[in-house]
Amino acid sequence: MIKCCMSDLYVSWETYHQHIETLAVKIHQSQWQFDQIVCIAKGGLRVGDILSRLYDIPLGIIAAASYGGEDNRCREEIQIGQHLAMTNETLGSRILLVDDLVDSGVSLQAVTQWLSSYCSSLQELRTAVIWYKSCSQFQPDYYVEYLADNPWIHQPFERYETMNLKDLSSS
Repeated sequence: MIKCCMSDLYVSWETYHQHIETLAVKIHQSQWQFDQIVCIAKGGLRVGDILSRLYDIPLGIIAAASYGGEDNRCREEIQIGQHLAMTNETLGSRILLVDDLVDSGVSLQAVTQWLSSYCSSLQELRTAVIWYKSCSQFQPDYYVEYLADNPWIHQPFERYETMNLKDLSSS
């Protein structure tokens, strides 16, 4: 297993939401027209939800996991869900695939290939993330922050990964 992270980056809710808004503006300024947003769950759920609301474009959700182990920090073999959750009958021909970050690039690459085989009408697919780490083998089309030192990113919702309902109900 490769550990690509050298330091830690702590992100507040305010910064997290500002970054998603910045990402939305970057995509808008490119003038690229797309008809469907697909997010990679779980990290890309919040990003996809906000972009879907801002653009008023349907959101599809695909589940993928490539981390596990202690504190969810060990890179493992990618697992992709068998189905795409969406409200439309068909997937659009121009898809914006979003996630929170690109670390190794394995998830974005694998889901890009999955979508290409799933959707015969796909004409163009672009990718968008908040954070793009230099250790990634996949370069997203849109990103907010390029991280040359490959930090481990502590997102504001991370606290829920170690919290349980018993602890929450006793506080």
